[in-house]
Amino acid sequence: MSAAVYPKIELHVHLEATVRPARLLEIARRNDVRLPARTEAGLARFCRPRDFDDFIRVWIKTTKALRHERDFHQVVMDYAADLKAQGCSYAEALFSPSEPMVRGTPWQESFEGYCGGADEAREVHGVDIRFTPDITRDFPVEIAEQLVGWAVKYRERGVVGVSLGGSEHRFPPELFARPFASAREGGLKSAPHAGEVAGPASVRAALDVLHADRLRHGVRAVEDPALLAEIAARGIVCDVTPRSNVLLGVAPSLEEHPLPRMLAAGVKCSISTDDPVLMGTDLTRECAAALDLGHTPLDMYEHALSGAFCEAATRERLASAAAAFDWDSAGMGT
Repeated sequence: MSAAVYPKIELHVHLEATVRPARLLEIARRNDVRLPARTEAGLARFCRPRDFDDFIRVWIKTTKALRHERDFHQVVMDYAADLKAQGCSYAEALFSPSEPMVRGTPWQESFEGYCGGADEAREVHGVDIRFTPDITRDFPVEIAEQLVGWAVKYRERGVVGVSLGGSEHRFPPELFARPFASAREGGLKSAPHAGEVAGPASVRAALDVLHADRLRHGVRAVEDPALLAEIAARGIVCDVTPRSNVLLGVAPSLEEHPLPRMLAAGVKCSISTDDPVLMGTDLTRECAAALDLGHTPLDMYEHALSGAFCEAATRERLASAAAAFDWDSAGMGT
């Protein structure tokens, strides 16, 4: 294992945004869906959002190509191969089944495709992928409740929690208290997006109303030192995605990213890619950016493992993998 390929865990990646242009064009042709560009180069240029609202526009125009179980299965397999090459053996991935559902794809087809892809990825690539399906804030809460019902049905197929994504600045966490309560009753964990394009009030509501077990982002908690201290004291892990935060205007630059302040406050921070194809990144690059900001590979791994929703046997296996790796010889210890 080379110095760059140290053990990693990814807890925040949207699978729809892992699809490379060539694969997306292939799927679009198969499904007779017209994309904003007809070539790999053209599609790659289109997939570079300028801000959060533009990101939503790009997301809608590209992810609409994903329609069938075969598509979702293929997406998981492709990304598992990418993860394996980067030393990542465990990921908690997001997918947004509400969006294909409103376009006519049955709920079951999305869940079967992703969960079936994870089953094959485990066998072929040795990468364990679990799921936290993303409730889309922009849709009515009744759709969120349907999503949670399907997520609970697929607990035995690798669904470990639910997330909350979409337009955080328009739809606050309080609107989704009921579906998150149903998810908890069904044995699923809570990992909403909060503290990205909305400030500390969104993080507070995610904690108090949605009972977040982990925060997707959480970086704007640095604007409220008392809130940041509480997150640290409660041991709540924040899934930090440095380049995404910069590209979407959450942080002014990598050098000014809030990660060092979060770590200094004692907050556990996993490092992830968020939307790797749309952000032009991968897990290795995100971890390198976190290194520049004062994190260490061993702490990244241990913080992520602390926040993971996996069962005890998988947690023990991941801990053993870290214990067996010579972090100090690789220059990667704390």
